[in-house]
Amino acid sequence: MINNKLLKIVLTVLLLSPPVEAIHLISNVTADTRSLSVSQLRRIYTMRQLYWQNGTPIVIYVLPSQAPLHQQFCKDKLALFPYQLDRIWQKLTFSGYGVAPIQVANQQALLQAVKTTKGAIGYVETLSEVKDVNVIQIDD
Repeated sequence: MINNKLLKIVLTVLLLSPPVEAIHLISNVTADTRSLSVSQLRRIYTMRQLYWQNGTPIVIYVLPSQAPLHQQFCKDKLALFPYQLDRIWQKLTFSGYGVAPIQVANQQALLQAVKTTKGAIGYVETLSEVKDVNVIQIDD
């Protein structure tokens, strides 16, 4: 009887939970990159790699640190907490060694910015509206 109630509760929670979609890395077509290793991705987002292989400067677009997608991206793809990434960016920016990534309000703005900015990189949750950008595979 207790197991039956527990099963009903678990199933109800699963049915009412919103589906979690995958995070997709995207870049401007000028980046000419189709895949990155996890270490390359970390180097880009920690501003240790500043140029694509073809010499184009990398322009990073991100969502606000409080955005659930940004938090998931940091944890799942970079193996960092958002506050750790913020500290890295602040340290490099305040020391004069780097420029912080450009923060946009939402995924639509991020997608538009990546489409129109040469060398740009960013991330989105769904690929249904993604056109005119490269979708980058992340190799483990």
